[in-house]
Amino acid sequence: MNSIEDKTREIVRGVCSLDCPDQCGLLLHKEAGRIVKVEGDPEHPMTQGAICNKVRHMTERLYDPARLRYPLKRTGKKGDGTFERISWEEAIETIVSKWKTLIATEGAESILPYSFYGNMGRIGAEGMDRRFFHRLGASRLEYTICQAAGTEGYRYTMGGGYGTSPEDTVHAKLIVMWGINAVSTNMHQIVLAEKARKNGARIVVIDVHRNRTAKWADWFIPIRPGTDAALALGLMHILFAEGMTDETFLQTYTVGHEKLREHVKSYDPEFVSSVTGVPVEDIYELARLYGRTTPSFIRIGNGIQHHDNGGMCVRTIACLPALTGQWMHRGGGAIKGNGSYLDFNNSALQRPQLRKQPARFINMNLLGSALLELDPPIRSLYVYNSNPAVVTPFAGKVRQGLMREDLFTVVHDLFLTETARYADLVLPATSSFENHDIYRSYWHHYVQLQQPAIEPYGESKSNPDVFRLLAQGMGFEDDALRDSDEDLIRQALNNPANPNLEGITYERLQEEQYVRANVRPLFPGRLPTPSGKIELYSKAMELKGLPPLPTYTPLPTDEELPFQFVPAPNHNFLNSTFSHNAKHVRLEGEPKLYMHTEDAASLGIRNGERVRVWNSRGSCELIASVGEDVVPGTVVSQGLWADAEGSSRLVNALTPDRLADMGGGAVFFSGRVQVEKLESAS
Repeated sequence: MNSIEDKTREIVRGVCSLDCPDQCGLLLHKEAGRIVKVEGDPEHPMTQGAICNKVRHMTERLYDPARLRYPLKRTGKKGDGTFERISWEEAIETIVSKWKTLIATEGAESILPYSFYGNMGRIGAEGMDRRFFHRLGASRLEYTICQAAGTEGYRYTMGGGYGTSPEDTVHAKLIVMWGINAVSTNMHQIVLAEKARKNGARIVVIDVHRNRTAKWADWFIPIRPGTDAALALGLMHILFAEGMTDETFLQTYTVGHEKLREHVKSYDPEFVSSVTGVPVEDIYELARLYGRTTPSFIRIGNGIQHHDNGGMCVRTIACLPALTGQWMHRGGGAIKGNGSYLDFNNSALQRPQLRKQPARFINMNLLGSALLELDPPIRSLYVYNSNPAVVTPFAGKVRQGLMREDLFTVVHDLFLTETARYADLVLPATSSFENHDIYRSYWHHYVQLQQPAIEPYGESKSNPDVFRLLAQGMGFEDDALRDSDEDLIRQALNNPANPNLEGITYERLQEEQYVRANVRPLFPGRLPTPSGKIELYSKAMELKGLPPLPTYTPLPTDEELPFQFVPAPNHNFLNSTFSHNAKHVRLEGEPKLYMHTEDAASLGIRNGERVRVWNSRGSCELIASVGEDVVPGTVVSQGLWADAEGSSRLVNALTPDRLADMGGGAVFFSGRVQVEKLESAS
């Protein structure tokens, strides 16, 4: 930039790129070419200027001294973080040479891309990258680590990610936050709920932990982990038995209600109470509150799907609004996710036709096993938008796989993450504010455009730019691998199959920054289920060998250990993002383990003492927080913490890498552990 530009001060609009349902509109304050302040955009119709601490302090992350500035080559042992600077030319040449050799000797399937949504920009997360790896012929990653189980369960009931419009929830008279710490993970749903509360709504939270959201609610109902489907079925039992169902809605818009009515007779409140730990009188009170309140709205969280029975759990809760006809009332119904309203043209964006022959699929939750046991083996791993050494189940096995000397690993990131320390090459990544990308929320109905607000940091490059360089190095001449970011955005928006996107063009986004999709009420209408209706009984599930009616299945006991372990999110990180930034770590404090008073007393553990949490997969060290915030037999941690000097805070060392009942989802919350006090050094 020249000196005149350096002296300018301006405010430009931006989009929050974090994997969060709110996807806030932002105002980026710039001085001398740098972002000096991040605020919420008060004109954004959904987020209206309110942003979380994570984003408010984003400049600390953008200009963190630890941020990567140039490509690095490993010079020490894997894991010790010893690197030297190299050029981009050498980095690309090294990758291309290695991959050409692997393709010639072991086939393209020996290469595995590993990514997720560390940046929710669609061009950077599922655009040129997908095109490149299709053309390369690499093994295919199944993107299942977050909401795969619940998404599939909800789809069996509702046909896709279709729920209540968030802005309509201000009209609800009952709001049930089920398995979601929305104060920390969906703050604008809290804002809307507060407006509803001022209009007389009651707010109920059902969760395993008295977290920030539970403390804010009018009524907190603690529940044993993995038993939520049983509670939902117990509510159905009472709704049918006491005549609180909307028979007209059931007859018109559902299939299977007669079978469901008979099925739930076995889920009487006494049985449900024995399973869930929720008192019988509370089950009756909740059922009657739900059955007699209109509109009633349920916000279904991500936590409940991270169990072996997680898909069925979400499916079961998703059936509740149909029983009382809440979908016909403004503000009633449910939200698991609303992403299907904003479906882009994924085929045009990802170009699967570039793949010349089929390739194996590898579930991302099984990365450790894939690196150590797969035959033929993975010989090269390319990681971007993710930090699998921290976020993936059974993380100890993942790190063991990353230690393989015969595994050529490349990591493209903003920081030298735990995964990057195992890499052979580390490439510096641009932040979202340095990129040209398009965003869609999976909660509200706005599509948003991010244009580059600042120059790339150091020598950092965006994902699309790197994949274009790699395509050129590999000698791929396909036009699709040369498309610009603008080309990709235009192609993604051009989706005649989704009428909700009608009228949303690149030019309009350039002018307006955010545009609301043309979303219509679900009812009256036809859902994209096989029957076109809400499927309380699912023949599609029956054909897959799954119970066609909502059913409770107890969690397996993977180890004979006393505590169910729930590693939940915290307030100041988002997965491992921000866990490397000093300011956010100071805001969060220390990693804690929440224990019930009775459990702690039985082990001689007092509040504030350091404890070791362990099972057969690994161990970590946390600070005991003793009280009444969790039910007996359950321990809860919050956040994915960066590795600490001299101790392990890796909670995913403990989590199982089994797959959930649906969608190949993760079962982070279904592991069992033991806890013991660590003797202080003297």
